[in-house]
Amino acid sequence: MKYRKLGNSDLDISVVTFGAWAAGGWMWGGTERSEAVKAIQSSFDAGVTSIDTAPVYGQGLSEEIVGEAIKDIPRDKVQILTKYGMRWDLAKGDLAMHSKDNNGKDIDIYKYAAKDSIIKECEDSLKRLGTDYIDLYQIHWHDKTTPIQETMEAVSVLIEQGKVRYAGVCNYDAELMKEAASYIDLVSNQVPYSMVKREIEHKTVPYCIENNKSILAYSPLERGLLTGKMKPGYTFGADDHRAEIYFYKDENLKRVNAFLAKIKPLADEKQVTLGQLVIRWTVEQPGITIALVGARDADQAIQNAKAMDISLSEDEISLITTNLNELELVK
Repeated sequence: MKYRKLGNSDLDISVVTFGAWAAGGWMWGGTERSEAVKAIQSSFDAGVTSIDTAPVYGQGLSEEIVGEAIKDIPRDKVQILTKYGMRWDLAKGDLAMHSKDNNGKDIDIYKYAAKDSIIKECEDSLKRLGTDYIDLYQIHWHDKTTPIQETMEAVSVLIEQGKVRYAGVCNYDAELMKEAASYIDLVSNQVPYSMVKREIEHKTVPYCIENNKSILAYSPLERGLLTGKMKPGYTFGADDHRAEIYFYKDENLKRVNAFLAKIKPLADEKQVTLGQLVIRWTVEQPGITIALVGARDADQAIQNAKAMDISLSEDEISLITTNLNELELVK
């Protein structure tokens, strides 16, 4: 495993970081708790010392699972990344979505990042995680109803209290990052980035490189799309959000798999899976510090970690990118 520092912090993060969204089951068609715990523990044994979670993932379940998985690991050997600003238990703020909880009950989820709410969320997260501090605390989505200054000042208080080490944001564009950074020492931005979702390369990546902010790329495998395992006619389980996203329509599955077939000889040559090759390419892109990769079981977790054992030359990275640039998806 390789490790990289976030921004100007002293926080060393494993380049493959365990993404615990699916572990919470929410929007992924459920989860098996014991398997999720084993996945995190196996990932740690393979060198993945960093875990990214959020309260809204399973409405607290993902954080509880993370807490259970790391309870016997010395706290200074693992880095906990979690979030705030998505409330399902408070009808206040910017309505984000109508959804269902893991029991099938209808819920409304709000983007809300006012000071008192953040303080409460932090306390709740610390209890679920079984720890007294969070390494990286990130606003999950921009809350239009709360001034960014108020939000960042609340996190500053938590840092002063020792409950949070560093501040990050998620899903912010360059302008929002610039404003947030004027109120707090911001070290990172967690954003979606994959071979088929590269919009951040235009403005967000240049800003982060110029200002020494790290990018945490989530969904680098585009939720399974780039593993080569999804074929036209693929059937998603009940409550799986991917069924409604254009990436997974048959025509796009066909086009993506045609691209993956072009780079498969390189994966075969290196005796790795397509997913591992995709992860390795992702973290070699300019400005990308780490990749958040989820796993449903221990085998997936170990395979994800092994992506960092791959060596890619500049010519091989260029070959992949050249083929990728020829891929066009339909919306």
